[in-house]
Amino acid sequence: MRQRTVLCATAVMVAGLFTATAQAQPTTTGVQTAEAMAVDAAAGLVDSKPAALHASSDDAFVRHGVISATNGLKYVPYTRTYKGLQVVGGDFVVATNSTGQVLGTSVGQDVTINLPSTNPTVDKAKAESVARGQLATVDGVNGIDQVVYALGATPRLGWKVQVVGRDSEGPSKLDVVVDALDGKVLHKQEHVLHGTGTSAWNGPNPVQIATTQSGGTYSLKDPTSAVACQDAANNTTFTGSDDAWGNGNATNRETGCVDALFAVETENKMLSQWLGRNGFDGAGNGWPVRVGLNDVNAYYDGSQVQIGHNNANQWISSIDVVAHEFGHGIDDHTPGGISGAGTQEFVADVFGAVTEAFANEPSPYDVPDFLVGEQINLVGQGPIRNMYNPSAKGHPNCYSSSIPSTEVHAAAGPGNHWFYLLANGSNPTNGQPASTTCNSSSVTGIGVQSAAKIFYNAMLLKTSSSSYLKYRTWTLTAAKNLFPGSCTEFNTVKAAWDAVSVPAQTADPTCSATGTVTVANPGNQSSAVGSAVNLPLSASGGTAPYTWSATGLPAGLSINSGTGTISGTPSTAGTSNVTVTATDSTSKSGSASFTWTVGTTGGCSGQKLGNPGFESGNTVWTASSGVIGQHSADGQAAHGGTWSAWLDGYGSSHTDSLSQSVTIPAGCKASLTFYLHIDSNETTTSTAYDKLTVTAGTTTLATYSNLNKASGYVLKTIDLSAFAGQTVTIKFTGVEDGSLQTSFVIDDTGVNLS
Repeated sequence: MRQRTVLCATAVMVAGLFTATAQAQPTTTGVQTAEAMAVDAAAGLVDSKPAALHASSDDAFVRHGVISATNGLKYVPYTRTYKGLQVVGGDFVVATNSTGQVLGTSVGQDVTINLPSTNPTVDKAKAESVARGQLATVDGVNGIDQVVYALGATPRLGWKVQVVGRDSEGPSKLDVVVDALDGKVLHKQEHVLHGTGTSAWNGPNPVQIATTQSGGTYSLKDPTSAVACQDAANNTTFTGSDDAWGNGNATNRETGCVDALFAVETENKMLSQWLGRNGFDGAGNGWPVRVGLNDVNAYYDGSQVQIGHNNANQWISSIDVVAHEFGHGIDDHTPGGISGAGTQEFVADVFGAVTEAFANEPSPYDVPDFLVGEQINLVGQGPIRNMYNPSAKGHPNCYSSSIPSTEVHAAAGPGNHWFYLLANGSNPTNGQPASTTCNSSSVTGIGVQSAAKIFYNAMLLKTSSSSYLKYRTWTLTAAKNLFPGSCTEFNTVKAAWDAVSVPAQTADPTCSATGTVTVANPGNQSSAVGSAVNLPLSASGGTAPYTWSATGLPAGLSINSGTGTISGTPSTAGTSNVTVTATDSTSKSGSASFTWTVGTTGGCSGQKLGNPGFESGNTVWTASSGVIGQHSADGQAAHGGTWSAWLDGYGSSHTDSLSQSVTIPAGCKASLTFYLHIDSNETTTSTAYDKLTVTAGTTTLATYSNLNKASGYVLKTIDLSAFAGQTVTIKFTGVEDGSLQTSFVIDDTGVNLS
């Protein structure tokens, strides 16, 4: 198995802010994808080390995969190290629009780290003992790592220990940060978050579910998200000889799985259609859901969702319960990790409510009623929580300074109340009940879908400093970014927070709509005959949504009237004068003009490699098994998009290769470019044990090794002009020795002609 050394975002709270910063503009050379433009813009900003990042000379930054949302918004998350140690709370996010313009940064850290020493006085054994003392029953310890804990005004050297066992609520997987100087507990973060078939809770029956067929056997496994529903007794997926499932009795485990899989598939459709998210983990996947937990409970623990029973021994796999638990997983797999300071249950409740609204089932099924667990009647007292009136279940309607230390389910009250007001308002006209505000104000809702988009985009700005106060700033920022031509949504977000007593923050943005439409000019473009084009455009001002049109596009190209993306394959060489126009919903419009030069396929322009960023999967290239893939879940994020090529990393004697043949026209200059990330467990500073060799035919172009390891990707450029007039095979060969892994990760390649 490959060893992973790339740092992952942690789920620990520190203070932070959202700060608009001077942006580093990406250089446009030909046509870039929106993801590549976001990466370039973020990299330029980070390299400049603006004050908002609180960066020291000993900090290093690790970029993670770009996250795409609706309206062309992109989010580039980073984690950091200090003198090689992971910084808990050092994460941040760079937000850009579809043309690579930096909109701002969301930073988890408040101060620059300057530790007098990184030598602990409390050893590992003592730290483990302290961490074990935080659980009633300890089954084991998953790992102990030395870290820097960047909370508040005084960063501290620490040990991060994950203990597994049980607490008063049941199973526990608890991260404990122990001060490495005095042995005190600095922070704790829990990762176990409680919380066609014949269905028990959904309908009308039979409900439609997507299952997987292999030969004559069917299984309760969603083919889109790969989520399987299993019997918790043995963790095996339910299978059968036909595609009919369940008997409608909620005490039957297979029926419980019908409901669970129906909820999973419904939520996954909502994520895609409403929020533009690729699956629960952001990479198209989810986690197994297991029905049969012998407890009056349900939970997500980072690797699975367990579904228990109510007091009537019925499995509690209703839409809002299952969507809530998978909502915890989404929270865990967005920047900053699991939300804290009393917000994590409110976050999951929002996903339950939004999925109910998306399903829009009729009575007596799981109707969109903004009640949590109303169908399952967990302990015989009706709903678990009430979003329009949290106090009906004994939870606070309004925020106060005591909320962060309140029991997490009760602490969801103000957030649930806020989301209900944002979506439906205080006096809805859509059949939903009235909701009393904390300041006696009146709020007019913007609808569930718009509210959900704003909240999800706020989560993409999330850092490990999450709190109600930060969510106020993040949701206001998200509303401004999503609806740049309108202040209606922004003002409603603000009014809803005011209505639940979450106070204004100094980092809150402001909004003023000008009524004019401005189209961001992408600059002059160049491409080649027969080479596919994908150029997203963006506009601001006026009243969204925009309708796009264009004149003068080269033959073979067209513009999507809804998204503003120019795509297609140019068919004729020449230079065109292009004008693109965005018209808002009130008929105001704005335009931008630029030239577009199309060269011939055999000319000295354009890029010659096929599938250069590997985003088409394992195509065009010839590669060893497992090299081309989506590796972020294994700790190797792509440079752009979600696909990359990962050679070696096994920690044993191994050879991987990656190659493609390319023709360089006679008389042309050419260069091979690629982004390379090398991480290694080798500690030597003098011996190259593991090597990556780059060749063109029989000519060696470059060699890299474990001695070149570094955080992040590094752009490599190699002159290929000597091969003009030839067809040559570009090949990367990685050779690893018998111990200590070295990973060579390649992305965003190109053979560029000039």
